[in-house]
Order: sequence, then structure tokens, then C-alpha cells
Amino acid sequence: MKNILKKLIGENIKLQLPGKRILKGMLIAVGSDVIVLFDGKDYLYLPIVHIQNITKLEPKEADITPPTGTPNIEHDEELSLRKVLNLGKGMFTEIYITGNQPIPGYISSIMNNYFVFYSPVYKTMLISLNHLKWLIPYTANQRPYSLSNQQLPLHPVNISLARTLEVQIEKMVNELVILNIGENADFIGKLNSLQNNFIELVTAREELIYLNMQHIKTIHFTNI
Repeated sequence: MKNILKKLIGENIKLQLPGKRILKGMLIAVGSDVIVLFDGKDYLYLPIVHIQNITKLEPKEADITPPTGTPNIEHDEELSLRKVLNLGKGMFTEIYITGNQPIPGYISSIMNNYFVFYSPVYKTMLISLNHLKWLIPYTANQRPYSLSNQQLPLHPVNISLARTLEVQIEKMVNELVILNIGENADFIGKLNSLQNNFIELVTAREELIYLNMQHIKTIHFTNI
């Protein structure tokens, strides 16, 4: 697929992602596992694994103004998702994982299979690398919600981080957690355990629910 995509660099294309989400833009660059798409306003960094299909736009469909600058995250070598995350560390960005709303904030740490994202709304979040749909770097003069440095300081996460998301979750047993941005009421509760790739959660009504770890996209804690 990578070679097919490279033939489309400079073309206006339409992509379909999971959840029937459609994106349109000019293909700017193709890396080993990520592409850069310009939608007329922003540069979107999208993992190739989530692209379900691609269509080249006809001239009458292509109403995208070509970019006048360069991508916000510059790179010299071949682009990869991990390089994008490392280069974007500490930079105000917008990420999309699930639901209807993107999440603004900044990346503070990148681990083996997840990264730590600080959101002014959700605070410290653990994001599975497998479920990141796209990342948009803010321009130099943009800040989420126009918050000041005092309101949204850049600071390191104040928890000890494990190399993998599974081990990190095991360390947070007995904490109140919110999974997948709380898109379902059953995704909020006390973390009892992680065994055989299933999270045991106690809901507000003291019911036990077992959630497949493969479908955990985000996790954040009520006390961090």
C-alpha cells in the first residue's frame, strides 16, 4: 500500500477511516506507517493501518487550496508514526481517537505501545498507539482554548510509567478510571484487575464488567 500511496503524492484524495469517517485533502508525504494529508487548513498525520479505502478526487470535487508552507512537524529521514510522536512531544496538538470530538493538548511521553497525552479537559491520558486515528500539530501561535502558560503549563507527568500499557494498567489497580473517554457509562469505574487481557471494572452500581484490552483506546484517572 505504501508504494500505491507514493504515486498519489501531490494529488487530492478522499480517505475512509473506521466509523465511516471521511477525510479529504492533498497527500503531502508518505512514511513507513503514516501519511501527511493537507485538508486546506491543517496538516493531518494519519497512521496507514486505519485507512480503509482511498479515492482520487476528480477536479470538480477537489476544492482544496494547496499549502503555502511546510508541515508543522518537519523531518529529514523517512517518516514513521513513532518519529511523528517524538518530534511532536511538548507541542500543542489535536488528536482524534474515538467519539465525535478531537482532544487538544500535548504529548508528554512515548512508551512501547502507548503514549501519555495531557489534555486541559481530561488531564493525564494514556493513549493506545493502536487506536490513534490522526494527529494535527497546532501552529506556533495557537494554544488550546487560548489558555495562558499559567492555565496550561507544560509539565512532566507525575506518575511512574511502565513500558507497556498492560503493565501500566496493572499498576493502577483500585483506582477510579475512565476508559475510552467515557463514551459508555460502563467504561467508568474502579479498576479491579487485568487478567488474560480483560479488565475487570466495578461500575457505579457495583456491577462487574469485563472489557477486552484490545478495545481500550484511552484511559485516564480521576485523581491525576
